[in-house]
Amino acid sequence: MYGRDPWGGPLEINAADSATDDDRSRNLQDFDRAALSSRPLDETQQSWLLGPTGEQKKKKYVDLGCIIVSRKIFVWTVGTLLVSAVLAGLITLIVKTVPRHKHAHAPPDNYTLALHKALMFFNAQRSGKLPKHNNVSWRGNSCTHDGKEGDSIMKDLSGGYYDAGDAIKFNFPMAFSMTMLSWSVIEYSGKYEAAGELNHVKDVIKWGTDYFLKTFNHTADQIDRLAAQVGSGDTSGGSTTPNDHYCWTRPEDIDYDRPVVDCSSCSDLAAEMAAALASASIVFKDNKAYSQKLVHGAKTLFRFSREQRGRYSAGSAEAATFYNSTGYWDEFLWGGAWLYYATGNNSYLQLATAPGLAKHAGAFWGGPDYGVLSWDNKLTGAQVLLSRLRLFLSPGYPYEEILRTFHNQTSIIMCSYLPIFNSFNRTRGGLIQLNHGRPQPLQYVVNAAFLATLFSDYLDAADTPGWYCGPNFYSTDVLRDFAKTQIDYVLGKNPRKMSYVVGFGNHFPKRVHHRGASIPKNKVKYNCKGGWKWRDSKKANPNVINGAMVAGPDKHDGFRDVRSNYNYTEPTLAGNAGLVAALVALSGEKGGGIDKNTIFSAIPPMFPTPPPPPAPWKP
Repeated sequence: MYGRDPWGGPLEINAADSATDDDRSRNLQDFDRAALSSRPLDETQQSWLLGPTGEQKKKKYVDLGCIIVSRKIFVWTVGTLLVSAVLAGLITLIVKTVPRHKHAHAPPDNYTLALHKALMFFNAQRSGKLPKHNNVSWRGNSCTHDGKEGDSIMKDLSGGYYDAGDAIKFNFPMAFSMTMLSWSVIEYSGKYEAAGELNHVKDVIKWGTDYFLKTFNHTADQIDRLAAQVGSGDTSGGSTTPNDHYCWTRPEDIDYDRPVVDCSSCSDLAAEMAAALASASIVFKDNKAYSQKLVHGAKTLFRFSREQRGRYSAGSAEAATFYNSTGYWDEFLWGGAWLYYATGNNSYLQLATAPGLAKHAGAFWGGPDYGVLSWDNKLTGAQVLLSRLRLFLSPGYPYEEILRTFHNQTSIIMCSYLPIFNSFNRTRGGLIQLNHGRPQPLQYVVNAAFLATLFSDYLDAADTPGWYCGPNFYSTDVLRDFAKTQIDYVLGKNPRKMSYVVGFGNHFPKRVHHRGASIPKNKVKYNCKGGWKWRDSKKANPNVINGAMVAGPDKHDGFRDVRSNYNYTEPTLAGNAGLVAALVALSGEKGGGIDKNTIFSAIPPMFPTPPPPPAPWKP
């Protein structure tokens, strides 16, 4: 029987022969090959016909329990891991055994070294119960009962800082000092951190602001008085009443009465304290509860300053003698600017940019002290602070006109600091005479050095290479050079080769006008007059008050290291605050720059108000 081969040719099936299965298989394969040779096949057809050409090798596997893998892959994987482990071990051994040359960090610059010292002065000036980490061995708890005696409404006035070489707490210059320190932290927190002093300076500021919160009812929205001063220094008329100037004794040994001076009409003092609390609230913005407490206190103080007008020193003979305030309009400008930055409330910006306020503050008339920032006059500081707002946020109308004026005035002030202009004289040694030859010049010099460096950094951060003085263009490096020459003078690059910062360098004042530093801590309590022998001694102070910047040289670069002459050898809080600010601004690399955004953290996004439309045309 024959069947039809679908690919052509006959195919016999069920043949009655004796062929074996192998023979039939070979015959079929022969038929397949014959068919393949007669016509091409597609892939399917080939798969039906073509058998394996040879016997495949049986693969070997490794059972790992949870997975079965090829033995070849397993061997390669294990081998690779072993080789990698051996290589890693060899590399580690080589790295550890080969000697390495350690590249030490560059040594701190002089400004950083001096910064460490300058901050320690505030530790030496602390009043009240001292913290364990105060790190001034010859100081102890003092005047812990301030406020508990007398008629003051505030019964706990312990804490704060002694102003200078005495034990009086003058709140006016103390508040300015805390504002300056806070400003420097806001701008240069990165540099403080690099120097390892950020926590220290914040602790210094908080010691001051904690005290200020005790000087008025900080929980109230409205007050009618505050404490302006603790202690007395009146020796007029030959008075022999024991007080902080007549007596020469360690603060720890004070046993005489310390009166408290309250004020109910003290706009300048209240506005300056508001500035101190407002600026500190930005420093402590990460501590929300404390920051809000400071902001509330600042608002209360500023409201008080605006509602009950008057100079704090007009009602106090001692304030008029030691820290007389010439006006309160500059504090309105200064305090308003800081409250705007602390709150973002436009009402404070409207006040700070009011042309009438600027006019009263002396912004438009100049004068011999124009451009000089001090504990008395904050106009220059406010102008720089508000120029910052224009440079980085540019709020536009209706603030642009007055902000542009402040910016231009700031540029003119920076020009006045340069030696090519004749606004201020200089000593032969190069010290700028911002107080026109009067005593105690260094406190004004360091403030100017801070402002010059800060404005230079503002311009750099705004991608502005410099500024104009008339037709001439000056780079920002010129401002930094001015600041460096002045601070270098303070640190010893002067005709006397003397550092005016105690403890810095090899040659510095040894007879500082300071009661605590001049009397040994020898378990002997010297009474009011008993300490006079230490005041009049020609020997060096037994205690080194590290970081204290003394009052400074005279207009001829002369200096007398005499304890009894405070015009040469007495340090002050305000002077050291400016020094710290200038030192941190100049420390490290120039590229460190400012923190451009932190000061604006409370300010909401700005959408400038469009200017009013022009008046309708009239034929």
